Amino acid sequence: MEMQGKEDIKKLLIVTGPQGSGNHLWSKIFAMHPNVIGWPLMRKEWQGHHEEPFKEYWQEPEKLKEFNTDDKNNFVTSISCPYYKDKKPQVPKYAEFIGEAKKKFDSVVVCIIGRDRDILNIQQTRVRKEHTTPIALEQFDRLADVKFISTELLYLYGEKYLKHLTTVLDFPIAWNHASLLKDYLKENPNKRYLIEPDKGGFDEEVAKACEES
Repeated sequence: MEMQGKEDIKKLLIVTGPQGSGNHLWSKIFAMHPNVIGWPLMRKEWQGHHEEPFKEYWQEPEKLKEFNTDDKNNFVTSISCPYYKDKKPQVPKYAEFIGEAKKKFDSVVVCIIGRDRDILNIQQTRVRKEHTTPIALEQFDRLADVKFISTELLYLYGEKYLKHLTTVLDFPIAWNHASLLKDYLKENPNKRYLIEPDKGGFDEEVAKACEES
């Protein structure tokens, strides 16, 4: 059997996270690289997951054997947990999808998105009228060999963090893409959830220590 060169390896990146954790943002970022096929979202518009290119395979994972991988070697799919279908929350078929994906791709990496838990609670309750993070956490406990990516670290460190992820994930990322920094990372979405805090119990002690140091 002829050995595959590294450039011939077919890779699939599965990006998932609780509702509101940044599934759409990360889908845009990973799909920006010219050597990656993913979800070509519009820059200024929100799109539901029913337009995601792997959507039918999440519904019927056995159909993944029909997926065409001839055009590229790197692919990315994104799904939130839970996602909504017919106005009802649905838990992704992780085990079935990953099992079929491993038959089709040489490398399958699952990335779980992290975001502040209180912001997730507020966002989910505001949009979906229900706190759904516990559903996601229960499902993620059943997944093995996962990688973690952080929306918080993305907005704090920007391109440096994305460059770091190219090594961690062994996946091409357009970390120095100009429009990425200009359009997607310009404004931190957490700002809408921030309020001026009350005086902390140790504020005076900290200020005094700073003056004396």
